[in-house]
Amino acid sequence: MRKFFTIASLFALTLSACSKESVKGDEKGEGRVTISCVTTTEVDDTRANVSCTTPAAGDFSLRIEGVGHTYTADYATIAEFNEGDNYLPNGTFKATVTAGNIAEEGYDKATFAGSAEFTVAPRENAEVDVTATIANALVKVETTEAFETYFEGGHTLKLTTAAGNEFDVTEQTEPLFIAPESFTVSGTAVKQPNQSGAEGATITLPEYKNTEAKAQTLYTVKLDVENAGSAQLTITLNDTLVESIDIEQELNDNAK
Repeated sequence: MRKFFTIASLFALTLSACSKESVKGDEKGEGRVTISCVTTTEVDDTRANVSCTTPAAGDFSLRIEGVGHTYTADYATIAEFNEGDNYLPNGTFKATVTAGNIAEEGYDKATFAGSAEFTVAPRENAEVDVTATIANALVKVETTEAFETYFEGGHTLKLTTAAGNEFDVTEQTEPLFIAPESFTVSGTAVKQPNQSGAEGATITLPEYKNTEAKAQTLYTVKLDVENAGSAQLTITLNDTLVESIDIEQELNDNAK
């Protein structure tokens, strides 16, 4: 008799627990939400992956906003929401996840962000998958062998971001992660000695400025020297010519 009473009591407690969980979702027509996040390092239309440090799931903060209605809630981590009171009222919402600080520009300074809309229905579970992509623009500056041969006295190149951060990109091997706004490439180069043997002059290279740098996009700025009757300095962006200048006639010498 005692054994039967114990089993009956446990069964009653189980029913009570299930009842309480159901009531929690029934109070205001709420539904339970679980959010997960994955990262991708793909950039631009080529869908190539770049090498960078990717954040762990615990590094992502979470914001939930109402779509078409007023609701905003912020969480330090996704786990804080999932493991807490993860019930939301009936309606449509947007979950936004972020890891990193877009204002911190530099090498391997990737910021990831992503968002997804979802709908909550009363007494139902919603599983929301968010894909976080690189929120930075990426820039890499290159010079060709022909450029380095022509400017055999050496060169210096500098990249300046919209925030005013400056980076030496003279011998850049990895892309810079910057805020997706604008950037400028500038520099100087030392020309070949002339036929009389005089030391080559130091010239100011034409400044290249991009005012439409977008997130999740890699920009490769390449400086080259072509010889078509006279030496021409060319600047290409992702293999598309953006500027061609006659070195002998249009670049001003700034002799030292």
